[in-house]
Amino acid sequence: MAKIYSEQSNTPKKQNFKMKPKEQTISFILNYSKALSVISYKNLKFEALQN
Repeated sequence: MAKIYSEQSNTPKKQNFKMKPKEQTISFILNYSKALSVISYKNLKFEALQN
């Protein structure tokens, strides 16, 4: 169920380790955030996915 969403860089040191997310992952997150609507009513928050 777990997926690897990034490709490892070629540097073995942890200091220089940089995450390189895949283009598909970036696209998925951006599209999801565009479709997500959060509605606040009194002390409640409702999340609606507008697809």
